[in-house]
Amino acid sequence: MTTDLEIRERVLERARDEFLSKGFSKVTLDELATDLGISKKTLYKFYPSKEELLRASLHSMMRSAGWELERIASSEAPFAEKLADAMTTMGKYVSRFRREGIADIQRCAPTIWKELDKFREEHIVSRLVKMIVQARNEDIFRPEIHEQILIRMLVSSVQGVINPQVVSQYSFSAEDAARGILKVLFQGALTDKARGDFHIFDQPKEYV
Repeated sequence: MTTDLEIRERVLERARDEFLSKGFSKVTLDELATDLGISKKTLYKFYPSKEELLRASLHSMMRSAGWELERIASSEAPFAEKLADAMTTMGKYVSRFRREGIADIQRCAPTIWKELDKFREEHIVSRLVKMIVQARNEDIFRPEIHEQILIRMLVSSVQGVINPQVVSQYSFSAEDAARGILKVLFQGALTDKARGDFHIFDQPKEYV
């Protein structure tokens, strides 16, 4: 027998895909219920409004991204490997957004979009900063490199390039953006020994 938790997970996953591809205004709860093979009564029991479903689906996705990044940041892997995994993870989540969906959510649900941006700053960028601080403590960077400058450069690059609105407007993928940022920012900042580990960025990773 299907549990309420399993139904919730199915609803959130399908709703997220629909909202990110089509936007907010073009998705209806009636259509979602039909696609999922559940009654409208069941769907409304969990999510009484489309706004609540949008918020829940996006927050669920961002929490998953935050957990993945925390696992990566807390691992014992080499810094280059952790950073590559972190950037690839961000690219994986960003790649789920489509231009039409972004524009429609920004227009029709601006408060929820702002919540998404705030979550990205507090829970995703903070994990990247944590990794850089750890790398400094492990003498990964050349001594003349100012840690806070590097952090702000990385944060600005992530916010300005690896975000749904930007990636959806250009021909490069989120993965391409991540690789470019890593190579430009870090190859010149690392010690010779650490730079040797950066061949990992030449190995494509598949999004799942």
